[in-house]
Amino acid sequence: MATVHDVAAYVLDKHGPMTAMKLQKLCFFAYGYHRVWSDEQLFPLDYEAWANGPVSPALYADHRGRYNLDKGEIPGDATRLTDDQRDSVDLVCQALGRYTAHQLSEMTHQGSPWIAARQRAGATSLDRSNEPLLDEEVFDYFSALVSSGSEG
Repeated sequence: MATVHDVAAYVLDKHGPMTAMKLQKLCFFAYGYHRVWSDEQLFPLDYEAWANGPVSPALYADHRGRYNLDKGEIPGDATRLTDDQRDSVDLVCQALGRYTAHQLSEMTHQGSPWIAARQRAGATSLDRSNEPLLDEEVFDYFSALVSSGSEG
């Protein structure tokens, strides 16, 4: 199975340099949409409800202290993604890649998986939280988006 590092490496390889925050959010959206479109996880879900939206601590460890990232700067193997996984990631990046990191972050703040995790943690808007997002909540949220036609 691919990892979040593999997906991040693919995004940077295929869609070019971007901020670390934008990469985090695009990987999260790719996970959510792929989860619904293919009824499978894109990678093992390891996102937490941080103040600026969902963040993968494992991916964060790869880019901590850096603002901009480019091809080859995330230790992942983009070739581990299947054709179906690459298609999902490409669709998400094409639809959402035009948004800034802060716009993508705001979009995640509208999403019930992040809100639910923040509520479970009792976290206010700027509080730190390492509460995990739950796969079933991510699936339900993105299923509703797909059903309503609100994709990107």
